[in-house]
Amino acid sequence: MIHSGKILVVDDSSDIRDIIGIMLESEGYRVTFAADGLSAIRELHEQKDFDLVLLDIMLPDISGISVCNELRKFSSVPVLFLSALSGDEDKMNAYATGGDDYIVKPFSANELRMKVASMLRRYKVYKGKENTSDEIRVQSLFIRPKEGSVIRDNVQIALTDKELAILLFLVEKRGTVVSTQELFEGVWKDKYLSTSANSVMVHIMNLRRKIEEDPNHPKVVKTVWGRGYTLGA
Repeated sequence: MIHSGKILVVDDSSDIRDIIGIMLESEGYRVTFAADGLSAIRELHEQKDFDLVLLDIMLPDISGISVCNELRKFSSVPVLFLSALSGDEDKMNAYATGGDDYIVKPFSANELRMKVASMLRRYKVYKGKENTSDEIRVQSLFIRPKEGSVIRDNVQIALTDKELAILLFLVEKRGTVVSTQELFEGVWKDKYLSTSANSVMVHIMNLRRKIEEDPNHPKVVKTVWGRGYTLGA
């Protein structure tokens, strides 16, 4: 199957860049490469039409975490971290800076291929390329799936792909309580593991920080203790 999408691959290993590049280009993706963090930031500033970033954490100049942190100042393009670091704390740090997913090296070509296809598919849906829903109002928020935007007080709130996906999933399940497992499997499209709850928790925390008037007392994304999350009335 031939796919579409423009992808930035950031890794200091030329071998890994070559392997990933050959694989992605054979699938039909357009691929740009960067060997360090500063080059990646320059590419992201100069080219605004990337659909996905594959980002190594351990880079020779600045870390991939720093790159993602800088990227989130001006873009919500999804970020898939590639790293040999497999600890829960490493993953939580990656998610906390706005990363959307995480894959541990070494990984199989099929695993990467499926992750890339899944993330691009969600990005296109939630950025409105395939979504035809009208504007949705949730309290003081106006959610526009066709544009992939969330507005409050006439100001657009910059959400990551995963944050917007979580919000829209809760909108879809409005009036019900969504368990952590259901939320993870519905948004991440992956099998729920014991560590998955941490990923959900960090993304919910980041989402609340952006959309809630008082993140310490959330009214939009509410916690139902022992059961999960629900959208406020």
